[in-house]
Amino acid sequence: MTHSEYDAGSRRDSHSETVLEVRDVSVSFDMERGESRVLDEVTFDVHRDELLGIVGESGSGKSMFASSLLHAVVDPGVVTGEVWYQPEQGEPVDVLSLSDDQLEQFRWEEIAMVFQGAMSSFNPTMKIGEHFEETIRAHGGEMDDRMAHARELLSDLYLDPQRVLSSFPHELSGGMKQRALIALSLVLDPEVLVMDEPTAALDLLMQRSIMSLLDTLQDEYDLSIVFITHDLPLVAGLADRLAVMYAFEFVEYGPSERVIRDAAHPYTRALLKSVPSVDTALENMNPIEGESPDPVSTPAGCSYHPRCPLATERCVQEDPEYRSVDPGQEAACFHWERSRDTVAYDLGTETTDEPPGEPAPVGDDETVVSLRDVDVQFDQSGFIDKLFDEDMTVRAVDDVSLDIAENEVVALVGESGCGKTTLGKTAIGIQEPTDGTVAYRGQDVWEAKRGEGGLDHDEIRRALQIVHQDPGSALNPSRLVRTSLAAPLKRWRPDLNPTDRETVIHNLLQRVGMKPPEDYADRFPHQLSGGEKQRVVLLRALLMSPDLILADEAVSALDVSLRVEMMDLMLNLQEMFDTSYLFISHDFANARYLAEKSGGRIGIMYLGRLVEIGPAAQIIHDPRHPYTQVLRWATPPLDPDAAAEAQATEPPVREIDIPDPTDPPSGCPFHTRCPEARDVCQRERPDLFDADNGSRVACFREVDSHEYWDSEPLADDETVSVDEVT
Repeated sequence: MTHSEYDAGSRRDSHSETVLEVRDVSVSFDMERGESRVLDEVTFDVHRDELLGIVGESGSGKSMFASSLLHAVVDPGVVTGEVWYQPEQGEPVDVLSLSDDQLEQFRWEEIAMVFQGAMSSFNPTMKIGEHFEETIRAHGGEMDDRMAHARELLSDLYLDPQRVLSSFPHELSGGMKQRALIALSLVLDPEVLVMDEPTAALDLLMQRSIMSLLDTLQDEYDLSIVFITHDLPLVAGLADRLAVMYAFEFVEYGPSERVIRDAAHPYTRALLKSVPSVDTALENMNPIEGESPDPVSTPAGCSYHPRCPLATERCVQEDPEYRSVDPGQEAACFHWERSRDTVAYDLGTETTDEPPGEPAPVGDDETVVSLRDVDVQFDQSGFIDKLFDEDMTVRAVDDVSLDIAENEVVALVGESGCGKTTLGKTAIGIQEPTDGTVAYRGQDVWEAKRGEGGLDHDEIRRALQIVHQDPGSALNPSRLVRTSLAAPLKRWRPDLNPTDRETVIHNLLQRVGMKPPEDYADRFPHQLSGGEKQRVVLLRALLMSPDLILADEAVSALDVSLRVEMMDLMLNLQEMFDTSYLFISHDFANARYLAEKSGGRIGIMYLGRLVEIGPAAQIIHDPRHPYTQVLRWATPPLDPDAAAEAQATEPPVREIDIPDPTDPPSGCPFHTRCPEARDVCQRERPDLFDADNGSRVACFREVDSHEYWDSEPLADDETVSVDEVT
């Protein structure tokens, strides 16, 4: 179908510098409590061949803006306004007037979209190659040429085309599925690629690798990219322009470097100040006070005025127009010239090169939980595997020893599947180890469960608690907040009468900022925001008076603007309840904030092994293990110059994808990806050695006299698996 076949309505002149024109576009949903407007009369242009980064908190309207570009807002949403697509050749296209049949063609040939959940984008009963063939066939493409193009795209995305095309979706990792989805979206050579949080569920290394690849793909295929994310540092070094959304409209936009380095709108500045960073001084990271507005009752005037320190009566009464701040940079704020002095932030440029100081003291001396030589194995062999005597055992935790002291914070960081969660569950007695021991205050946890030893197992279970990533699934939807919080008090504080319990609950809700506490106590989970649910879950765990809480990705589901606030709350409550945290995260910045601020430690896991552990400042600023250095590289800096420099460098790994955990490498598990690997690394497995920076590192490079230094560097194709050795 050619462009002229689309019903363009009232035709407009094509502007070569603009590929998409959005005019007064609104998206609304009728709800029982009123009209919910999730996009509010937005007017905006997307430039040709640019990468536009759209950032903002969850619920700000980013995804609705993306969906409106393709006229893909789901029912019963109503879209009004105009969206014009300006092709390089042919007539402009009025997107919102296209029929369903025309949209099917338009969405793949002209504008393609990549969603966050790659798994839900693929039919689980079809191989990946069949998805490509179906798409090409539906659009009348030449099959051989397009499939050759698909293989080229997959190769560009560091994938083996033959393996990927012949695999079912479940046979690929999350990162591989996401890259395959990007290739699928580009197979028909669209002019515009809209990406809605495409890397949010991926590990740091995979996120950073995909972002680097986008820069290459944009140049190679002449793409205009609209990249939507809540993670501002992720696009800092890559986007040509940034547009910041708040309350269903753009409040500021302009050249990426200019917006980050000298933001004009007080919300943009507050957002930059709230983002957890590995470079910014801890005291310079602060949450945004207040909450985002309800789409049913958006404030009159400037929508940000209830949270803005600069707000005046004019802000309450009038909706500000855009003010020109700098060439190409505009902000919808009456007081943008004063925002620089009122909302100060830094990008970490002054602290990046500072050497770490002396290691902070670690907790109290008494050990709460001690793991010794712990192994955890899972047999994933299916019926067919057993018929052919194939071993599909995954060693999720591999010979790990770890002590957690009283009032200590230990943060575990690593890629998905590295064993972080399994080790955490083992530490709190949920997962029984295949080998090794787990002790609580000297008592073997699993012996206590069998009725052996001096400590009662119920007492151990009370002392070892967990806070999950998804607080919604951890709360009973039919129970009021007061009922959920009263349950642990009834069991473990029988001395409290109902009035005393009510007082304790109200005091704690007040302490964590849920005011008025009487109101929040009478709410159901669905009446709470994500951050409020996480507070309730944390309070419920703490009301057990635990000695250790496993916080498994406890802040990753929250907006970046809420993460610092939640981690500060965790540390404040730690002082109140005298508890320790085992904090699990795939995000280095979150781990750094919680561990370094508390004087705790960071541990790095890889394929079930603890490869480095030490004081947070040392791990962040002076990483010793090559894998830790990779994770540090993959953590995007906020400073535009540092981000651009890092974006231009190749990933410091030999292979992007993690090895198959059912067939792990011999010797050092990281040698297949390590740029420093030598022959001895594939034959011997390093123990944790004491490094001179106060950390412990499982790398031969820490031992000056080791034969590593006389060993030959590995060629790229020299990798050996455990099975080949044994």
